[in-house]
Formats: sequence, structure tokens, C-alpha cells
Amino acid sequence: MCTETGTDPAAVAFAAPRPAAGAAVDPIALEPVDALRITVLVDNSFDALLANTGVATRARLGNGELVDAAQYVDRTTRAGLVAEHGFSALVTVTTGGHDHTLLFDTGVSLDGMATNGRRLGVDPSDIGAVVLSHGHVDHTGGFPGLERWLGRAPSPLVLHPVAFTRRRLAPPGGEPFVMPLLDRAALTGDGIELVERREPSFLLDGSVLVTGEVDRTTEFEQGMAFHEAFVDEAWRPDPWIVDDQALVVNVRDRGLVVLTGCGHAGAVNIARHAMRLTGADRLHALLGGLHLTGPGFEQIIEPTVAALVDLAPDVLVPAHCTGWRAQMRLAQELGDAFVPGAVGSRYAFTPA
Repeated sequence: MCTETGTDPAAVAFAAPRPAAGAAVDPIALEPVDALRITVLVDNSFDALLANTGVATRARLGNGELVDAAQYVDRTTRAGLVAEHGFSALVTVTTGGHDHTLLFDTGVSLDGMATNGRRLGVDPSDIGAVVLSHGHVDHTGGFPGLERWLGRAPSPLVLHPVAFTRRRLAPPGGEPFVMPLLDRAALTGDGIELVERREPSFLLDGSVLVTGEVDRTTEFEQGMAFHEAFVDEAWRPDPWIVDDQALVVNVRDRGLVVLTGCGHAGAVNIARHAMRLTGADRLHALLGGLHLTGPGFEQIIEPTVAALVDLAPDVLVPAHCTGWRAQMRLAQELGDAFVPGAVGSRYAFTPA
């Protein structure tokens, strides 16, 4: 894994996505793992009544430590889990009888991710690395709580250099929302080893692939029209969000499991890119935000659903920014492969 420095985020932010039709010329050899567990620490919803499935174990009411609650006879209650507009997940792979864990994104609030982690009984000392899907605030907000929870700065931190670009959302007819900007110097000062990469990277003894920039090959996944970056002292269109990246794990005898943050590169682009990078012919599971909510994205729900039906994953967990309309259509078309997401859910993938 190489560290890239001295890059200009603005130059990357406005680079056109690379077309890459067909199979990879030199597929990346992603060694299969013996097991994969994904624990969702932050998501937009919590449902304590969701049924367990073959891959999903749900959190119930009663999670967390006892806290004071004067309204009850015994003056205590279980605190429960927190849902927020963001995403964070623990990813644990098992290879050669050993577990290796990383954290993928940190949620939006300062303490939501760490609070849920404590209430789920997660041991933060297991976290060997942090990967950011991209630089938006709903995926980068939880670093203060993480450091307090862990007792130190987790390292390394893997991200795309464009994550350090100032950005805003400027929807038509609405007030612009300027997102907080990650401070490279502050992160480095906390003792974090920054690994800034545009290209794919391996983590956890080569068992997890970070995609780097995702090739944009579909006709319908065209980015976020009202997304802007501050470059050369002016706000300029930045629809592609080129720092968007995903995690890929090859589960033995099953195929690829792909984990996304928001899926700004497009759910179909991401899945196809992961298969092209690895030379795999089987998408076992796709989990995470697919960014199909709101008027700007609902128009691509149908082609996205059709393409995912064609990819035929065994498991699809649309989370975070996927939106209820897209979830409804995915549930209708993918049948038993559709698994609703929720905070506290644990997904287990094992060989056939």
C-alpha cells in the first residue's frame, strides 16, 4: 500500500471519469476470506422488530448500558441505539483462523458512531484501520467520538485526496449547505497516518480491496447535479464526486461482497467496477448507501433496479441514502435477496 502526497485536490475534482468498458486487462488477485462480518454502527434508521435472516442478526430494544431514568419505577432504562443521517460500519474478515477489523466511515455526529459501538459491545481496540468512502460530513463526523472511545487516534486512515476539497450542496431553489472541510493537518497532528490514494489499495493482509476511483460506465448514473466545489476562489460544478470509493471482499465459494458509503459513483458502476478489478464473475452481496433518494435521483431508480436484477446478487442491503422509493422497487424486483438495513444489524457471510 503506497502513500501519495503533494497532490492537488482541485485538479482531481474536475477530472472526467475514466471509461473502461470490458474486462480488466490485469485483474487484481483478491484472495478469498473464510468469513466476513459487517456490523452497522450508523444508518438512517433503527427497527428493533426486524426479523433475523440467513445473513442478518438484528439489534433489539435493550441494547446499551443502564442509564438513569427517573420516570420508571426502578429509575433506570437501557439507552438503545441512535439513528442519524450517515453511515458507518465495522468490517471483520477471518483468514487463517485470525480476525482482522477495519472501520468504514464514521457517521455524521460527533458521538453517534462511538455511542452505538459501546452499546453494541464492540471492542474498539480491534480496529486496525479506517477507510473513508468519501469526504462528506455524514461519513466523516465521528472522529472525535472515535478517538475518545478508542483512547487513541486510529491509524492508518485511507481516503482519496479529493476528500480534502471544500464542497457544498446547492439545490435549485434552496439555500446552499456548505459542508465542514476535513483538515489534513489536524488529522495528521492526531497521530493518524494518512494514506491518500486514487488507485486501488489492499488492507488487512490483502483480504480487503479499497476500489479507489470508480470507473463511470453506465449512461444513467451521472452524479449529483447540485454538488459544487470551491476552486480558484469560486463555487464550481462538481457532480462526479470522484473520491467516492467502496470496499470489496471475496468470500470463499460465494463471490464478491461490496460495501458502499453513499454510492455517489453509482451502485451499478461500483458493482461492475469491483467485478472488473478482480476479474470475478459473481456478485454475492451489495450493502450500503445507493443514493437514489430525492427528485434528482428518483429518475434513475428503474434503470438501476433493472441493472441490479441483471447482476443478481444473493444479498442486497440498501442503506443510508438509498431512499424509500428505491427500496420499495428493489424489494419488489429482487425478492428474497432484498434485506432491509438498520442500525445495529450484523451481517455474516461464510463459504458455501
